Amino acid sequence: MQFDLIVIGSGPGGYVAAIRASQLGMNVAVVERESLGGICLNWGCIPTKALLKSAQVFEYIRHAKDYGIEVKDAKADFGKMIQRSRGVADGMSKGIQFLFRKNKITLISGSGRLVKGKKVEVTDAEGKKTTYEAPHIILATGGRAKELPNLKIDGKKIIEYRKAMSLSEQPARMVVVGAGAIGVEFAYFYHGIGTEVTVVEFLEQGLVPREDADISKELTRVFTKKGIQVMANSSVEKVDISGKGCKVTVKNRKDGSTTILECDVVLSAAGVTPNTENLGLEDLGIKTDRGLVSVDEFYNTNVPGIYAIGDIIPGPALAHVASAEGIICVEKIAGHHPTPLDYNNIPSCTYCHPEIASVGYTEAAAREAGYEVKIGKFPFSASGKASAAGAKEGFVKVIFDSKYGEFLGAHLIGMNVTEMIAEVVAARKLETTGQEIIKTVHPHPTMSEAIMEAAAAAYGEVIHI
Repeated sequence: MQFDLIVIGSGPGGYVAAIRASQLGMNVAVVERESLGGICLNWGCIPTKALLKSAQVFEYIRHAKDYGIEVKDAKADFGKMIQRSRGVADGMSKGIQFLFRKNKITLISGSGRLVKGKKVEVTDAEGKKTTYEAPHIILATGGRAKELPNLKIDGKKIIEYRKAMSLSEQPARMVVVGAGAIGVEFAYFYHGIGTEVTVVEFLEQGLVPREDADISKELTRVFTKKGIQVMANSSVEKVDISGKGCKVTVKNRKDGSTTILECDVVLSAAGVTPNTENLGLEDLGIKTDRGLVSVDEFYNTNVPGIYAIGDIIPGPALAHVASAEGIICVEKIAGHHPTPLDYNNIPSCTYCHPEIASVGYTEAAAREAGYEVKIGKFPFSASGKASAAGAKEGFVKVIFDSKYGEFLGAHLIGMNVTEMIAEVVAARKLETTGQEIIKTVHPHPTMSEAIMEAAAAAYGEVIHI
């Protein structure tokens, strides 16, 4: 019952921290109340990408004539798409089980709660309580869908992302509330297989409102062209579920006018809230701020030996961030000297089509920070690879500091840009300048050439536009 480290939660923060700790010679246990891999692997990152791939394949088939191919009577089988998605998630979860066995990590099934004296009390499915001890305990309990006061999730007519991945029938009409990554990904998926979709976003910028304004504008243009209705600067006032379907009252925040949208189901995609209830934080006096656990740069809480990572602490609620935090945390525990995480060099990816990827400052944020900037943009319409692939929508936008050439940020929208953004992340980590990007030979024809061309555009050296 004694371990060197106990991790509560087996998501991309928890299981990665556990494996790294085992590599460093620790005797590790992980407490998990559901499936290994957490929300990301079972109900988030992985299964959603499986669904999005199904929608993309169907979209390719519907536009097969554009590629000189005749396809007749193609139909989207919603049930089989959902089944494939669940199969992908289940396979990945089994992969985590293998990694736990390989690294000799003990899995404890149940709900964990902190107890004074460096202990964790675990309650299993039958209600039996068992206490475990460790000098180091990491909280990695993740987050869940945020519920808005006037949008109570009932799992039937008003649903969240988990239910959206396991509906028994495809809805004919859907209203998506929230236009962040979760909202636009599901909007793309459901519209792509034939559902009539309306997206309602509270903020004025519209789709993906936390991205650079040019990215938001381009995605709104593309979605509108596809036939997805976008209602920005709008709020959902109420949802009437008394009838067969839903009647959603939407208020325009600019002029105060209201619109009633009728649909079969409403998807609440208004963000994530941390899972910090019933962890014993109050009993141990662990400090929180606005519901998030307060930590230092190495994820220590104010209580020695207790740490927190991932969606329950301040910072971007992203899987790769939680993994990086977990590694830094355990390496510090093991006596190593890891570098604190640079939160201004975290890539963000959205997997609708066209995809979105970004890192660093937006143009507005760079100017607000006092930088004089050089901006370069290169449209994929000028890319030979994009034209050959039939994916000419989107662009690459790069931002450099005029004085020193510092690579301040990059914002990409287009096919496969989530695979391209790592170049910029690595370049910024290595303090690469704009001129160095221009002089780095990129292979032709590739989508990645657009990064080099955009950098050249910022310095007046672009060739292909």
